[in-house]
Amino acid sequence: MRLHLSETMAAAAIMLSGAAHADVTVSQSNDPSRAMGAEFATLFGAEHDTVNALPEAQLAALAKGPDAKTRPQAEAAAPALDYTDAWLASLPAPQGDQEWNCLREAIYFESRGEDLPGQFAVAEVILNRVEAAGFPKTVCGVVHAKGNGDCAFSYVCDGMADVMRDPMAEDRAGRIARAMLDGAPRQLTGGATFFHATWSRPNWGAVTKTAAIGGHLFYRTN
Repeated sequence: MRLHLSETMAAAAIMLSGAAHADVTVSQSNDPSRAMGAEFATLFGAEHDTVNALPEAQLAALAKGPDAKTRPQAEAAAPALDYTDAWLASLPAPQGDQEWNCLREAIYFESRGEDLPGQFAVAEVILNRVEAAGFPKTVCGVVHAKGNGDCAFSYVCDGMADVMRDPMAEDRAGRIARAMLDGAPRQLTGGATFFHATWSRPNWGAVTKTAAIGGHLFYRTN
């Protein structure tokens, strides 16, 4: 009896198992993801065949990825600014066009006796004028501008030869000019377009004092 009952139960279990399998099969036939899976398999298979058909050189290039030289490069950032001789000395030897030469001459003749912030401040004023209304649109134009018979920068009209005789001061002025023309931040003078020595008293009308740096006072128009 036990054997017969066991056989009967086993047969029933097989029948139930078959029914369960039938249920699962029917359920899968109604599952849309199964059809999608088949489509993806077909697509991936076609892609796999296409890749395998590529020449070895192309396969190697795909595996390597784009060459570093061909990748887009970020624009060169403006030089971080540090008002020290050590920082200036770390920069490449300065050189440039006539605009650079005009700026370094103005820095040299107008402020070589100042400390570094004082020299950078003079460069700021010149570049601020280039961008301000009512001034020439070039560095050389600003430096050599004349009005009412006077020169904007006194050294231009003092009758003396503009020869830079101090090599160290000349190099420093050139490095400052290069850094400023390359986009170093103008953060000393508050947008000033005028400056004068502390001992002079020019009459510039409605202007606002923005800074006092070394032996110079700085102003901008209201």
